[in-house]
Amino acid sequence: MGIDGALTMGQRGLPGHSSLPQLLAQYRGVRNIQRLPRLSLRQVLRWADAVHKRAGRWPTITSGPVEEMPGETWSSINTALLFGRRGLPKSTLAQLLATRRGLRHRLLLPRLTKQQILRWSDEYHDRMGHWPNRRSGTVDPATGETWATISDALYAGSRGLPGRTSLAALLAEHRGVRNKQPIEAAESLPPLALLAEHRGVRNKQALPSLTIRQILVWADAVYCRTGDWPRRDSGPIAEAPGETWDGVSAALTKGLRGLPGGSSLPRLLAARRGIRNRVAPPTLTIKQIVGWADAHYEATGRRPTASSGIIADATDQETWRAIDNALRAGRRGLPGNSSLAQLLDAYRRRLPTRVAPDD
Repeated sequence: MGIDGALTMGQRGLPGHSSLPQLLAQYRGVRNIQRLPRLSLRQVLRWADAVHKRAGRWPTITSGPVEEMPGETWSSINTALLFGRRGLPKSTLAQLLATRRGLRHRLLLPRLTKQQILRWSDEYHDRMGHWPNRRSGTVDPATGETWATISDALYAGSRGLPGRTSLAALLAEHRGVRNKQPIEAAESLPPLALLAEHRGVRNKQALPSLTIRQILVWADAVYCRTGDWPRRDSGPIAEAPGETWDGVSAALTKGLRGLPGGSSLPRLLAARRGIRNRVAPPTLTIKQIVGWADAHYEATGRRPTASSGIIADATDQETWRAIDNALRAGRRGLPGNSSLAQLLDAYRRRLPTRVAPDD
């Protein structure tokens, strides 16, 4: 048995319940990627403030190592936020900086009102002598707002606005601004919005909102029709022309189109339909595995092996092969450099490999 296995099983004079990564982390300060330290929002924000003070910009997932914490990277922090790991709530680095430091985030833009837009338009008219259109540039340099983003929001019905209108139409209705040429009204709409309105082209900038219930209805329909649950690469959604499972999964992950974010199609189906998520299977414990092995022995009279198939007592479509692989690779909370056979040798020597022949 290897050193890591001996540390785990307590063999060859070692105490057990440890591993090689744990040993090196404790005595040599080597970072144990299987047991990364917990983080706090206050800690992450303090590191971000240091970056801003030092470089004049806020960190992103591509900003590399965190100088204040050797071994930590902004990418790993964003991953921990995205999946709600290491003591952090589910979010993203960009969302955290948007809500706690006021950094503009394209998915968390502030709400707008007609009164606010009209006030900005009046200020623009007083300053420039003519009314704004979508090509008039920046509204407020301090916030990063532009007339183009306002025009998009007016048409899409986002950011608290009713939708299906334009900056030109708003100014015509409330300020009596007359469009001298029809093309001026058209220019106030986003190009994709024009195609959507007049040619039925799907406008990616103004996609309809989604709900978890709606996605599950579509997924149930796929299962009833094909006997399989949809995956990200399952292509178009027959019940919703123009929609794809890739687009739905992206919206679940990034928090687009009215969805909360921090999820995915496999995670949603795992949580709401009990479908095993192959990308993120549940963690395992030695006690749990040994208990399943005992039940397998009681039912069959044999000790399970990697080829024993599905575990009858597991509720998550678990197999002995998957457990053996996890023990060998050190995944799913298990120490690694072991195997199912080695585990049972250490903890359940009384279980024979096969039933003794009858006398």
